[in-house]
Amino acid sequence: MFHQEVDTGAVVAVLSVLDLAPITEGSNARESLLNSADLAQHCEAWGYHRYWMAEHHNMTGIASAATAVALAYIGAQTKSIRIGAGGIMLPNHAPLIAAEQFGTLAALYPERVDLGLGRAPGTDGATLRALRRSYDSADNFPADVQELLGYLADPQPGQKIKAVPGSGSKVPVWLLGSSLFGAQLAAQLGLPYAFASHFAPDYLHVAIEAYINNFKPSAYLAVPYVAAAVNVFAADSEVEAKRLKSSMQLQFMALRQGNPGPLPAPIDNIEDKVDPMALAAANHALKYSATGTAEQVHQYLRDFKKATGVNELILTCHAYDHSARLRSFEIAKDCRFD
Repeated sequence: MFHQEVDTGAVVAVLSVLDLAPITEGSNARESLLNSADLAQHCEAWGYHRYWMAEHHNMTGIASAATAVALAYIGAQTKSIRIGAGGIMLPNHAPLIAAEQFGTLAALYPERVDLGLGRAPGTDGATLRALRRSYDSADNFPADVQELLGYLADPQPGQKIKAVPGSGSKVPVWLLGSSLFGAQLAAQLGLPYAFASHFAPDYLHVAIEAYINNFKPSAYLAVPYVAAAVNVFAADSEVEAKRLKSSMQLQFMALRQGNPGPLPAPIDNIEDKVDPMALAAANHALKYSATGTAEQVHQYLRDFKKATGVNELILTCHAYDHSARLRSFEIAKDCRFD
């Protein structure tokens, strides 16, 4: 059974973290992963519920491609915060391999591990071929999810193939999505659902509605449980927060133009320095972003939760300066939900 702890003694909603392990211009993967461990330690101390990393390939600005390996490091550097994938792109993996990897994490860090599963490849076509996968691998996603759930469950009599470690671990499995497909499958299987609204805003409300309206109670979850991701760029002044956000805006514009790369340094007054159409497209993708001072960010998060009805907010901050990223999460942690 999937369990979710919620602080009922104060007006606090569940806040969690998605770390995209940014590699910044002039830096490298080692520094990124060291910063991730530092962020996880701070977020644990600040009371965040879970810390997730995501699988991306051939992305020179993201260091979490080997997600299970990175999470093993994070687990060793922390004590109590839940760790997990948000997510593993299951079409890139045999279900048995994913079960073994996260079963290993669960053996090392009991009662702390989550496994979020996505249907997208998380990369481009050429890299997909380098992974020895094909686009039609995603067609098997529903069956692959159920196979994976079977490997993580208690072994059945006569079961010939077992995930070792993994079998009997009952690692909580989430489905992730940015469209209706994942929402409908999560509802059918009775699994918790997380929406990638931090970069794919368009179907947020209809996906949540589809999930809740079609949810079937299961051995994993008795009632629907929904999380949604929000970008957070919080600082001691609104000008500073907008500057912080500009790095991600610049990176999104470069990505949309076919030039992915490390996270660039922030700039002032981005509206005066870039193509307005490109900026508008980036801003649409980053629609769900809490940007500003503590008061502004807290109000944004309260409004987002009220509008969506989600159980949990997963916050992410893809910022150039590590200390500024820490400050952003530090400010956000104090949000209270009436």
